[in-house]
Amino acid sequence: MIFAERKPVEELIEFAGRYKRVAVAGCATCVAECAVGGEEEVRALVALLGMALRRKGTPVTFVPVMLERQCEREFIEGAVETLEGVEAVISLACGIGAQALAERFDMKPVFPGVNTSALVIREDDGLWESRCAACGDCVLGETFGLCPIARCAKGLLNGPCGGTRENGKCEVNEEMDCIWTKIVERAEARGELDALTEVALPRDWSNSRHGGQKRVVREELQR
Repeated sequence: MIFAERKPVEELIEFAGRYKRVAVAGCATCVAECAVGGEEEVRALVALLGMALRRKGTPVTFVPVMLERQCEREFIEGAVETLEGVEAVISLACGIGAQALAERFDMKPVFPGVNTSALVIREDDGLWESRCAACGDCVLGETFGLCPIARCAKGLLNGPCGGTRENGKCEVNEEMDCIWTKIVERAEARGELDALTEVALPRDWSNSRHGGQKRVVREELQR
């Protein structure tokens, strides 16, 4: 899932205070799971911003709205009537959802209410960990299902560095497991340690986000 964290309230107050009627748009998927953009968070933010701006003497009417997914145009169309009735929008979706809203309402200010930061898995209640960097050249087949791009502080492709701690933790972050230690342990448990002696070639970054805007075409799915 995509992980995001709410922007500082001060930023949202500064933006919303410029208008008289502002929508706070939540998203019922990823950001709801990480507790920044679900229905409960939308209601709480509406109340918080409303109170803060009344105290500043610049009251704003906030309109809460929930979309099933802001990244899908079909769901955005279902909220058009509500969103057309406001001057501006605070989007609590990921950066993709916020851009989709801004594209649909290109004459209306759309402000990101959250900072999108990672592709994660939920390890426990209130705990998420990054698992994928969306690099466009997946090596999981060679690294025993563990990603060294997202989970190694140095993004190493050819084994652990010399700074791995004795307890198997990363030298950069002592609270983080050295993922290459985990890769080696898994390879050894499978009796396939020799597979790691092959030198990984330099990566092809042309399919990653570093190459500018990415466009994906699947002709068999086009109508």
